[in-house]
Order: sequence, then C-alpha cells, then structure tokens
Amino acid sequence: RDCVKWRSLCCMPLKRLTFSSLVFSALKQAQSLTRTMSTKRDAAQVVCGCDTFVAFPPRTSDGLVVFGKNSDRPAGEDQSIRRYPAQKYPENTSLRCTYIDIPQALSTHAVLLSQIDWMWGAEMGANECGVVIGNEAVWTKVPIGTEERLLGMDLLRLGLERGSTAGDAKDVITNLLEKYGQGGACAENDASFTYHNSFLIADSKEAWVVETAGSHWVAEKITNGSRNISNGLTIR
Repeated sequence: RDCVKWRSLCCMPLKRLTFSSLVFSALKQAQSLTRTMSTKRDAAQVVCGCDTFVAFPPRTSDGLVVFGKNSDRPAGEDQSIRRYPAQKYPENTSLRCTYIDIPQALSTHAVLLSQIDWMWGAEMGANECGVVIGNEAVWTKVPIGTEERLLGMDLLRLGLERGSTAGDAKDVITNLLEKYGQGGACAENDASFTYHNSFLIADSKEAWVVETAGSHWVAEKITNGSRNISNGLTIR
C-alpha cells in the first residue's frame, strides 16, 4: 500500500520472453518486492515516484529491449497482478470500461495487468504479442473536464487488448481518445483528482511516446537508445 509497491513489469526483456514466462516473472518480482517493503516499511522512508522507461540496443546488452515502470498511486489503494485470456465476441457487444460503455472488439489479446482494484483499466501491462505499456499522469494548460469518459488506464488496457504491435496499440489509444475523450476521477475516493495522460508503448522493434491533453495528442517514435517519461510533457 505504499507508493512504489508495484514495479511488477520493471526491467522485463521483450525478446526471448514468452507470455507465460512474463506472467511467472512478474509474479515473482511482485512477491519479492512485497516481502522487501514489508520488512523495511518501518525502518526507512519510501521514496515515491512514477516513471516509465525503455532501452534499445546499443544501450542494452545481447540485443535485448528492456522496459520498466513504477507506480505511485494513492496510499491505501490496492493494485494486483491479473491475467485476462484472449477472447472472441459477437458483433455489437458492449464493453463497460471504468465509467462508460464503448463497442467491444471482435477479438482481444491475452493481457497481464498490474491493475488498480477499483477500475477496469491499469497503469501498466503486457500482452501476448509482446507489447508493453505504462502510463503517467500529466497536467497541461488544457482544462481537465470532470465528465466521466475513458480514463488513461482504460486506454492503456484497450491498447494492449487490441494492439498486436506497439504501433497498433498507439493507433488504438489515439483513435479512442479522439472519439470518446478522457475524463473522470482517477482516485477511488477523491473526485477532484483528475489528470491527462502520457503513454510509453513498446515492443521488441520500436516504442512510441504518446502525450495527451484532452482529446489532443502527439506521438514520438523510438527505435534505438533509451527514452523515459514521468509526470510532465516531454515532446517538443
């Protein structure tokens, strides 16, 4: 229940990694981190932070692509690792996200999420195609509406469920953002806690940074070196 408790997908190599091994590795990391923080909780100050990064060769060894994410959610809010299998749906099926209903896709990928218990979406996750996404809260000069729409965490899960590559997931997120917008409380017991979102989306070949303000967005492609995002806009 502390700020940095779930780094469940941190430092995951995207090559040479099956979806089942990703599930097992994430669970082991989460269990280890929980034990460590339980032991040290009373002995040290926990440093809060919310950051996402990706590193491509030549910044990494052995040709690996490494993705990492940590999450600083409100104290007392639970976040658990959950796996949802691939599914097929009839036409005209409706999907209930955190606040609103949208049309369901005809098929979805299996996903592994570090999911905040009260919402449909997630702040970080991976799918069976090797796509990973982390999101960050950002604040801009564009007013943040209080009307309930898609949360950034909903957009993240939708990108994973519907995107077979990082580029596909980027298109899913931006198309749904333009169509439905983003908005609504981002904390369970605080209706005033709202924000825009940025996303770091990666697979084994490329990554995309997507930064948003309302229904507006801008994207940057990364294919080598490293890139990170936090709680501010970075694309110029």
